[in-house]
Amino acid sequence: MASTLPHSPPADDGPFLRADAARNRARLLDAAERLVAEHGAGEVTMEAVAAAASVGKGTVFRRFGDRTGLLLALLDHSAKKLQGDFLSGPPPLGPGAPAVERLRAFGVAVIDWSVEQLDLILASHSDSVRRLSHPIRQVFLAHVTALLREVAVDTDFELHAQALLAYLDPSLIHHLTGECEMPVSRVKAGWTDLVDRVTRP
Repeated sequence: MASTLPHSPPADDGPFLRADAARNRARLLDAAERLVAEHGAGEVTMEAVAAAASVGKGTVFRRFGDRTGLLLALLDHSAKKLQGDFLSGPPPLGPGAPAVERLRAFGVAVIDWSVEQLDLILASHSDSVRRLSHPIRQVFLAHVTALLREVAVDTDFELHAQALLAYLDPSLIHHLTGECEMPVSRVKAGWTDLVDRVTRP
């Protein structure tokens, strides 16, 4: 998923430098992914990533700006498959199914993704302003808004899309499945019920 992180790397002056920068970025993300898998996202630091990738700490800061930028870049990487599935994959998640069915499938897929990536998502969501404006969420918002428009119910599409996404907030999913000990199946059923209520004529 293409995204513009809050701290963009400096502009380069040629294709060789661009390719070199891309390789360095991929190398840093690979190192960060290994650290997340071994120690959890909460323990990943810029210094640890630099050491794991055998580069200077300044290189990590230049590429990602800060720790949140690094974690958000990792989150982008993990969301690529999900985005591909709902934009061009098979129905009902992808094109070809009625809009309401796609909305139901989208929420279920996001809940599964959030549960799988919960440690990384929560660690990268320390900045609420950046979380709400992050490209991943903006793609989700645009997709849900477009599906609501396709249903053609008489509603405020943008506000209802925001409300639907609020249900899929990873912090809420963590609270419901962790602290409230709700089974994931119940959370998914709640999403389906909410979609049906919002899209009901």
